[in-house]
Amino acid sequence: MKACPNCGEEVIGREGKKFCSAYCKSNFHYQRNKENESSLFKKIDKQLKLNRRILKNYNRAGKAMVRTEGLANHGFSPNYFTHYWKNGKGNVYLFCYEYGFLSFTDAKGIKKYTLIKWQEHMEFAN
Repeated sequence: MKACPNCGEEVIGREGKKFCSAYCKSNFHYQRNKENESSLFKKIDKQLKLNRRILKNYNRAGKAMVRTEGLANHGFSPNYFTHYWKNGKGNVYLFCYEYGFLSFTDAKGIKKYTLIKWQEHMEFAN
C-alpha cells in the first residue's frame, strides 16, 4: 500500500488514491502553494495585514486621532494600503481593507493620523 504524502499514514481505498483523507490532500496542496508564492507578494501581504491589525487596535470607536510615531513604533507603514477614498473636502484617506487613515500636521507641528472605519456611504460618495 501507498503512504500519504502529507502524514505518512497508509492510504486505503481505490487504486490511484494518493491521500488518506480530504484534510491531508488540502493541507498538502496548501503547504506546497504557500512555499511557491513570491517573496514580494508575501512581504506586501504581511505588511497589509499588520497595518490593518494596528489600525483596528487604535480605532475601536470608529474614529480616532493618533500620533504617527505611535503607529510607526508598532510597525505601521503608510506606504502599504489597499484603496483610497476622497471625502467632500478633498481629503484623501488611505485604507487597509476597512480601516482608513489620513495624515495631517496639527497646529503644534505634530504629525498625526485621523483614523476611520469604512462605511457604506463612502462607496458612492466619489
